[in-house]
Amino acid sequence: MQPSAIDECICTEREPAKRAVALARMKALDTAASCADAYVIGCDTLVVASDGTLLEKPAHAHDAREMLIRQSGSASIVHSGLCVAAPGGQVAEGLSSSMVLFKTLRQADIDWWLQSGLWQDRSGGFQIDGPGQLLIERVEGDWPGVVGLPVFLLEQLFRQLGESLQS
Repeated sequence: MQPSAIDECICTEREPAKRAVALARMKALDTAASCADAYVIGCDTLVVASDGTLLEKPAHAHDAREMLIRQSGSASIVHSGLCVAAPGGQVAEGLSSSMVLFKTLRQADIDWWLQSGLWQDRSGGFQIDGPGQLLIERVEGDWPGVVGLPVFLLEQLFRQLGESLQS
């Protein structure tokens, strides 16, 4: 695994679902430039609160706290954009979107989560795997997409490129 060095601030797309796909494409193509003989997967996950606010990665704990308060007791939409760049320059891309319903968070829940440090580098200030599950009441949609890698979509994109993850 080689994380992309792409600066996400250069992406001008503002619509959340399109932004997730655009960022995934930018990351895949940036890395593919140095890995010409490999399949390269770019992925980006964005969170949209129930009021329509885009919740990207919090800069600090105060941002994460505000994001959690905004999401408490409500449903957020998680968009995971995915792009596969194949050797030879073919590209396939898509989007997985899911609804995440947060439980009503108490101050103690939020304090615990912030102290864990697991909010860092996480869109929306949360993660759904591991202890982050304690913040969530229900997920409707693609669990692996909320985690950050929509596996079902990945298989579809590989099939579009004439490959399969099953081989």
